[in-house]
Amino acid sequence: MKRALLIVGVLFVGFLLGTMGDNIRRLFGASASALAGSAAPMVYKQEASPSSPAPAAEEPMMDMDDGEGAASGERTRAQSAKRREIIQIIKGAPAPKPTVATAEGDEQANGEPEASPPSRAWFPETFLFEPLVVTDASGQAAVPMKVPDRLTQWRVLALAHSRSGAQAGAVTSFAGTLPTYVDPVVPAFLRAGDAVRLPVQVVNTTTASVEQPLKLTAEGAVVEGSGTRTVRVPAQGSVVEYVTVRATQPGPVSLQASLGTTDAVVRGFDVMPTGRPVSQTRGGSLAAPRTLTLEGASEAEAGSERVRLLVYPGALGMLRAELSTAAGRGGLAEDAYTLLLAGRAPTLLETLGEKADAASLKSMGSVSGQRVLRAARAPDVPTAALLAQAALAHPENPVLSRLGERLSAQVATAQRPDGTCQGGEGWTLQRLLVATADCAQAVRAGASRSVAGKQRAAAFTTRAMGAFERNLSRVQDGYTAAAILASGGVTGSLQEELRAKVREALKTREDGSAYLPVETGVVRADGTVPGETEATALAVLALAGDKAAPLADLGTSLLAGYQPGWGWGDGRTNLLSLQAAMALFSQPLPSQVQVVLERDGKTVTEGTFDAKALRDVLAMEAAAPGSSGAHTWTVRAEPAVPGLGYSLTLSAYVPWKAEKGQGLELAVKAPAEAKVGMPVEVTVQAASPANMALQLRYALPAGVQVDTPSLTKLVEEEKISKYDVEDGALMLSLPPRGAGEPFQASFRVVPTLAGTLQGGASSLSSVERPDLVSYVPPSRWTVR
Repeated sequence: MKRALLIVGVLFVGFLLGTMGDNIRRLFGASASALAGSAAPMVYKQEASPSSPAPAAEEPMMDMDDGEGAASGERTRAQSAKRREIIQIIKGAPAPKPTVATAEGDEQANGEPEASPPSRAWFPETFLFEPLVVTDASGQAAVPMKVPDRLTQWRVLALAHSRSGAQAGAVTSFAGTLPTYVDPVVPAFLRAGDAVRLPVQVVNTTTASVEQPLKLTAEGAVVEGSGTRTVRVPAQGSVVEYVTVRATQPGPVSLQASLGTTDAVVRGFDVMPTGRPVSQTRGGSLAAPRTLTLEGASEAEAGSERVRLLVYPGALGMLRAELSTAAGRGGLAEDAYTLLLAGRAPTLLETLGEKADAASLKSMGSVSGQRVLRAARAPDVPTAALLAQAALAHPENPVLSRLGERLSAQVATAQRPDGTCQGGEGWTLQRLLVATADCAQAVRAGASRSVAGKQRAAAFTTRAMGAFERNLSRVQDGYTAAAILASGGVTGSLQEELRAKVREALKTREDGSAYLPVETGVVRADGTVPGETEATALAVLALAGDKAAPLADLGTSLLAGYQPGWGWGDGRTNLLSLQAAMALFSQPLPSQVQVVLERDGKTVTEGTFDAKALRDVLAMEAAAPGSSGAHTWTVRAEPAVPGLGYSLTLSAYVPWKAEKGQGLELAVKAPAEAKVGMPVEVTVQAASPANMALQLRYALPAGVQVDTPSLTKLVEEEKISKYDVEDGALMLSLPPRGAGEPFQASFRVVPTLAGTLQGGASSLSSVERPDLVSYVPPSRWTVR
């Protein structure tokens, strides 16, 4: 029986696969002859209509022999000849005939045209990837696909293996084209106020000259002059027309070009504001309608005022989101968090009325468990304390269970006679007490696994309690007091006194949300400075059951600090924050919640938070013209839900002004005029205090490309340590310099668009102090 598994991909020829052939040949060794064109045919015939846009493959993708992975020589030669035919995808044919046809005939191209052609708007570089295709008994398989609107040569790569282990591969190609078509060249972006001259290419692949009206329109921008003209294209030739487009305001732009009734294409790009971004954010809980006052920028650029409302899910939604994204994060703390989450998820989900997906949790625990096992071969005490709880969360796994007991015992042996744990040269008492609290948690986690573990936990907790009591008067900050309480081994009067310290340290924001600030000099057990979100989560765990504590207001800050995909921060922060969220918001949400945002009593935007999609954050964004000055904003949920948090951001762009950042100075000399395709020189100068590493961001106008050899030369001369190029900006990393030693460098750029272009604001900032920033206002370029 002929059976095989295939991996099939279709990619834009200009995208990566131009060099893949040689690599695949080396990979498959003796079977690589199939890549030279001796494999089975790959012929695609696409027929599209408004009612059925998805085409199907009418020929088999690959024909493989049972043992050798290739078809017989005679059959293969015949099929290879057929495979090399170029398939044309022809759109714009008259209805009811298909709008796309193969190249075997030009009947549709010569038929009566439609009133208006369908618009081409789908332009991916890779549009098909099928990692598992099973062939039938004859060794063939068909893969249906929809070919994109990009008119180009497509390359198809297929890799296969048989049950016996034989491997082979094949590469073929086909062309997507039209008899006549139009192709406008658009930039990656423009800035508000830019006026550019865009080239529009018209191509005729037929044997007769073509004369058609060319029409260009734009949404979100202005096409200057006449947007319609008649073009004459010679047989098998092309012409280039130019159109001036002016970007009047920030936002998306859709440019449509149509060539009579034969072709129409839509290209999009964004218009970026030229001003300086300013924003203000408020957050809270939707337990009741929230009314707040925001004062918008008084000099906001036209079209730049926007409002964004994020509504965060309750405990179940955050738990689902974390289960779907935690495994993709890297780092030791993240791996420990993921393993612990996989172990505790069934209980947490059951508490929230949800059923766990056993297979997914098993896979999640397996991957993170392997990483934890590698990290736990010879761990230090902080690592052992971090990993012990994660491993002990899997009692059904004997390997992880034994690992957890071993790590817990290792942590217990690190306790000193005075009851503290860890410690070292240069440690403060505050860090030592937090480390002791972490150790206590790890040791207590192993108490239920064995009699020896229970005895270790009892002895460790007793000695740790003594250390906490002796040093109670020296606990001066809320974070340390919360960490001791969250360890779980503190009771009685010591617990009450520590709770009072935490309550006294809490702060309240203007919106009513509460948080626990991190005072200067406070660190975690690993010596790093904790974030405000982590401190707030510790406060929730420390004050659980305390009727005098503002737990709901703390929960508001906790919800507002959550970001889907990222969580609350690193692994430790995520662990504490999720535990705190579970404790605060354990009630399931209603099936649907209507969320409304109003300004001065008038609805700006509204949306529905669906409990079926709890892993997503409800994001609502709208233009907010007229928001300058003080206005009253109201956010309400119908019905009101304590487990929903919101974050409201009012943003705008204001004119730039030159600013110096405490000793940082930046000067930029850009060309006043330039010519398309001709390199021009840009000079930057910077000054800063001695021994300060700097980041220089030079904002590029639209269509201006960097001459990388000139930047590589700066790296070789050690003027810069590295550079990064992105759309619209060049980032230069400047090494520290001596006292009174200024920085000056020149490099070349090449404009590719003609017109009047805004360069954006450039900045100079300190790597160690990002708050120190010096700005240079945008410059205007004239490119001929």
